[in-house]
Amino acid sequence: MNRFSILILLFALTLFSSCVSRKNMIYFQGAEGTGTNDKPNNGSTNFEPLIQNDDMLFIQVSALEADAVTHFNLQSAQAMTDVTGVSTGSNTTFAMQKQTFLVDNLGNIDFPVIGTINVGNITVTKLKDLLKDKLSLYIKDPVVNVRIVNFKVSVLGEVNKPGQVSIVSQRVTLPEALAMAGDLTVFAKRDNLLLIRDVQGVKTYNRIDLTKADFVNSPYYYLDQNDVVYVEPRNVKLNSTALSSNVMTIVSIISLLITTTLIITKK
Repeated sequence: MNRFSILILLFALTLFSSCVSRKNMIYFQGAEGTGTNDKPNNGSTNFEPLIQNDDMLFIQVSALEADAVTHFNLQSAQAMTDVTGVSTGSNTTFAMQKQTFLVDNLGNIDFPVIGTINVGNITVTKLKDLLKDKLSLYIKDPVVNVRIVNFKVSVLGEVNKPGQVSIVSQRVTLPEALAMAGDLTVFAKRDNLLLIRDVQGVKTYNRIDLTKADFVNSPYYYLDQNDVVYVEPRNVKLNSTALSSNVMTIVSIISLLITTTLIITKK
């Protein structure tokens, strides 16, 4: 077999190993058409993330009587005005930082006047209602604004921009997080993503198939704070990497043999 035949064989093997079927690449298969899906989604449309330890909570209390809320906020009335949108930019960021509560390792925050409140493993909506009930003893018709300001997830593996993804809102879907990470690469295994979730110190490992249309009804369609998504590479990438390594090794050996032969021949 001459050198040209060897090159053709190597090219054919590489081409064959790179072939990918449509079934392995297309998301949400079976979702063709415009009909509605009658399958229940386990309440995912009403999904809210749970507050966890080490979350940073922005909490602002307001009421018609501005002086009545002064002792329940960690900043001045002027800074509170900045947060509501009258002023923007660095003032708003600074005001939010001053108005932030850290959830400790027991799930508690220390709230002015009221004292220690356990907020771990409850939703933002439930915390608002809880604070309104407690504040009603001191303020008439209190309005409470709560946000998780450090909401983030990590996307690793076969995506174009792996790393942490910061979320401005408090609800994000897995497809949205993948889009923020630059989407999956052509080498990504779309039918076996791994989602690592930590709820109050208990970690779960969950497998997700993006090629199935009913994934939108999955309890993992919406992501929680600090979720980790790992996208595995398909075997074709592992094989091609190994093939490339082997080819480079063979080329190096051949080059060494040619060089050695030339040196011996010249002698």
